[in-house]
Amino acid sequence: MKSLFRRNIDPRCVYCAKSTPLDEKEVACVKKGVVDAYDQCRSFKYDPLKRVPPKPVKLRQDFQKEDFAL
Repeated sequence: MKSLFRRNIDPRCVYCAKSTPLDEKEVACVKKGVVDAYDQCRSFKYDPLKRVPPKPVKLRQDFQKEDFAL
């Protein structure tokens, strides 16, 4: 959860509290109107509930017995 609630988030309109998503590429901003989802402006207010964290990495399943030997 550390990456979801960290303080140094890059400002993007897609997870701003003042925006509403229209589709994957555009959001409706209260200040600027319809803008690109990855734009930014000075009135950015971070909303952690709008941010989707990256998917976890899948672990390998093809281990051999030699991988665990010393």
